Amino acid sequence: MDIVSDARADAAAALRRMGHALVSHEADEDLLQRVAAAADRVTADLEAAPRRQRDMLALKQSMFPQDVPDRERISHFPECFVSGVHNPMGIAIDVFREGDGVVADVQLDWAFEGAPGRSHGGIVAAVFDDVLGYLLTVIQEPAFTGELTVRYHAATPIREPLTFRAEVTGREGRRVFTRAEATRDGSVVASATATFITVDVSHFRP
Repeated sequence: MDIVSDARADAAAALRRMGHALVSHEADEDLLQRVAAAADRVTADLEAAPRRQRDMLALKQSMFPQDVPDRERISHFPECFVSGVHNPMGIAIDVFREGDGVVADVQLDWAFEGAPGRSHGGIVAAVFDDVLGYLLTVIQEPAFTGELTVRYHAATPIREPLTFRAEVTGREGRRVFTRAEATRDGSVVASATATFITVDVSHFRP
């Protein structure tokens, strides 16, 4: 089982790049047919290979015992839709610990566009959910998202650097209260609050 594979990460990155290029560039019928044929050919080779056997419980459990030093990169698991380097359909954000909180460097590309020049709001919400979820790794407690509220203050641009910062704001029983902001050049474009419900790690089963 490959937990970390540079070749798998490279393949996923290439497919993400192709997806954004397909959305954002003009292409004649011949080029589009060649893209489809190449993709189908490679997909057929992948489908003919043995199925991967991934221990999702072990992967999920490994998220929480991490003692991540300040300023170091944090990783959930490689196939995570938002931050996983092995997910060809993901967003591929970079997340770091910052004291008791986390910070993420994000640049949303063409395939995530909603209104012209702006990110789809659901993508912004997904990034918030993931970034806030990384706080659970910092406090080393597994939990599920119980509630997520997002406020959009301004257009969230695509193809521009964004910074997401998140912190824990309080505790009450099994509930962990958190908040985050997304900024562009220091100006807030979106903010979020979330409540997570802590659980025993055995709940994270495939």
